[in-house]
This record gives sequence, structure tokens and C-alpha cells, in this order.
Amino acid sequence: EGLTEADIVRWHVQPGDQIAVNQIIVEIETAKAVVELPSPYAGTVASLLVPEGATADVGTPIISVEVGGGHGGSAPAQAVPAEAAVQRQIAQDEDLVPAPPVDIASEPGMIGSPAPKAERQAVLVGYGVKLGTTTRRQRKNAAAAPPAAAPAAGAGQQALANGAAAGHALAKPPVRKLARDLGVDLTVLAGSGPDGSITRDDVQQAAASGAVAERVPVPAAVVSAAGAREERIPIRGVRKHTAAAMAASAFTAPHVTEFLQIDITQTMAATARLRALPEFAEVRVSPLLLVAKALLVAAARHPMINSSWDEAAQEIVVKRYVNLGIAAATERGLIVPNIKEAQALSLPELARALAGLAETARAGKSTPADLSGGTITITNVGIFGVDTGTPILSPGEAAILAFGQVKDAPWVVDGALAVRKVCTLALSFDHRLVDGDLGSAVLRDVGAMLTDPLAMLAWS
Repeated sequence: EGLTEADIVRWHVQPGDQIAVNQIIVEIETAKAVVELPSPYAGTVASLLVPEGATADVGTPIISVEVGGGHGGSAPAQAVPAEAAVQRQIAQDEDLVPAPPVDIASEPGMIGSPAPKAERQAVLVGYGVKLGTTTRRQRKNAAAAPPAAAPAAGAGQQALANGAAAGHALAKPPVRKLARDLGVDLTVLAGSGPDGSITRDDVQQAAASGAVAERVPVPAAVVSAAGAREERIPIRGVRKHTAAAMAASAFTAPHVTEFLQIDITQTMAATARLRALPEFAEVRVSPLLLVAKALLVAAARHPMINSSWDEAAQEIVVKRYVNLGIAAATERGLIVPNIKEAQALSLPELARALAGLAETARAGKSTPADLSGGTITITNVGIFGVDTGTPILSPGEAAILAFGQVKDAPWVVDGALAVRKVCTLALSFDHRLVDGDLGSAVLRDVGAMLTDPLAMLAWS
């Protein structure tokens, strides 16, 4: 929901592979997360229509599967998603398949072209069939490559024509992979396929004959200089979404940040004692658990900190539930999965939820549902050895709490200096929703509960 495109991260299947219903066939990266897609069909992979690294719009066909007359094998029909069931019904009903224009190459397996009835091909799509022409953005470092295949009815001939006009080699992704494996330069081959496209036989013959011309080499000095000085990384997926969200948040909500340094010696001692309890035997307990609990208690005491600004309705929405977000740094960028209905969890349940959330995020398995609907967030900058910061609000939320590193520091205790466990808290909030006195009260309460964890019991 709300997604318009996705990047193909990794294919788990190749043309010719036999697949079953619900078998994982591809990993895609959306603006929210990396997701594994299962196949709604059982059959043979005919072709992969979008190569790894390419970006496909929602609705673009990405794989073609031979299902033997349009039936998804022996798997039960209820295992097939609704949109896939529609595709299968279309495949079974000859009258519902639009005839391709007469000027389109009739190549079985290409979208919009006929295939024998005995080899009806089911096409896995995002959300329904796009009957118009669809284009697909290629990777920047492969900008010279033509589209892997025509993504929608009527687009195949046009894509081929565009590639030929630009002087690029025409070949499907499996052929390109074969050429890379054999060291064959596609740009010097004359294709024997439709519209001059290069086939597997063309590549294999060129590799066997050794008569493949080499490209003009780039001077080594240029390569090494460019490689040492710059690296270009495409902005897409999670990082692209995060950048847009943070920019929108920074320039929409007026941010205020307040800081509080506290003595959390007792919180560290309480954390050690919790680890020894049988209720926490199978889960890692860290100070973040008590920070999260303190923020939940503070949100119950000051509900406006857990609210959002509805610009369209000109209303403030105060939420009586807490979907607690935990900012997580991953290889693909910053994500903020959240624990649903966190206010209703016991301390052991909260500990398990935090551990599961972190494990899923590190593995890149957070789902769009995990990443949506957050109401208030914690960012643990202390794990990076950072004392504090001025965190930017997650879009739609009123506050975010930064938890800095815990370190030994001199502290006045009962009029005398002592070495204590000290950290700094930082609370950023939307000044449209949260006045200075409310923000200060929330930060003060969180600090008080971490200074003396018994306050959590008193205020819960």
C-alpha cells in the first residue's frame, strides 16, 4: 500500500527451473523494506523479465511461468493470491486475452505476444495487468543495457526498436549473463534472433570460435584515478525513502530538542538483576529495555507526546495506543520498525519484542507493516559511542528520544564526588504539538525513572 516501485535485489530462480506454489522466487527492495516474494504458480520458469538491480513499477510483469494450460499445478487454489488468481483466469479464458497488434513480434513468452495453448504462460505481476506501455529504469552502471524484455502488451517491439536505434546489443537477461560468464562482448555480435536480437546460440558460437573483437581498453591510469577518488552509489529503496521522509519531516515540523544528563547507575544494576531472572532467560536484556519502558510510562502520563498533526483535517490526533519505533541502522540505510501496542506488553514481552525487532531489522526482513504506523520513537545512539544528538522526527510523530552512551563520570552524590554511570538523553519534539513545558515534563519523567527504576512501578 502506497508503494509505486521496487528494485529487484536477487533472483532465487533461473529460466528452466521447476517451482512450486509459495516457493520464494525473488527478493525485492521497496521504499520501506526488502521483501521475499513467493510464487503463486507451480510450473517452469520461462523467463525473468526484469534483471537484478533494475527498478520496476508496480504492475510491471517480472517473471513468466509455464503452468501447463494455465493451471497452477496440484496446489490448492486458496494458496494463490487474489491478483494471481485473476491472472490465471485470464490465462484460461482465450477470449479475455487481448490480441497483440499486428506489428509486434510473435515470440512466445513475451508479454503481449501469443503462445501455444498447451504452453499458456502465467505472468506474475504487482497488482493487476498494465495494458499500456511500461518503462523500466536501469542501473546507472548499466545504463547502456536495453530493457530485458517487454513489460506490457504492445511494448516489446517498441523496446527493441529503441535499443536498435541507440546502437545497443539486444539480448535477454539470461543471454547477457551467459555472455558475461563466457567473456563475450555482445556489442560486436550480429544477432540471429527476432529484430536482430542476440540468442544463446550466437553467444556460444562466438565463444567457441574466439572471433570476438575486444573493446578498446580504457587507460589504466584513468581507471585507477577515477576508482580511487570517487564512488557513485544509486539512491534507491530504503535509503531513497528515508532521505525523502527526513527532508519532509525537517521542513514540515518545527523541531525543538532538549537535553538531560542523568545518573543511571541504578538502571544498570536493575538491568543486571533482570538478566538473572528466569523470565528473561532466553532474551538479551539491555538498558534499552528500561528506557523503552520509561518512555511508555511517560507517554501514558502525558498523552499529547504520543500524538500527530492532521494538516488536512486541521486536527490533533491523540493516540491512546503506542506503536514504539526503534531506529535501526542497516546495510541498506536507516529504518524504524515499531512494536505494535507496546503499552500493553509486560516487561518480559517487551524484551522479547525488542530482541525480535532488532534481529529482523539486521537480517533485512522487516516488512512494510513493521515499518508503518509508528507513534513515537527511540534512537539508541549510545551503541555508536555517541553521547547525544538532535534526532529528526519520524514523519507523523510528535517526539523522538535519543539515548546516549553510558560511561563512567564524576557525579555529586550526597554532597561528595563519586564515579557513577552517566548518560545524556535528548528529546526532539514537534513544537506545533508539544509546548516547552510538556516536552520538559516528559524528558524529566523519563530521566527520573532511569535514575530510580522504582518510579516506573509507582507511575505505571
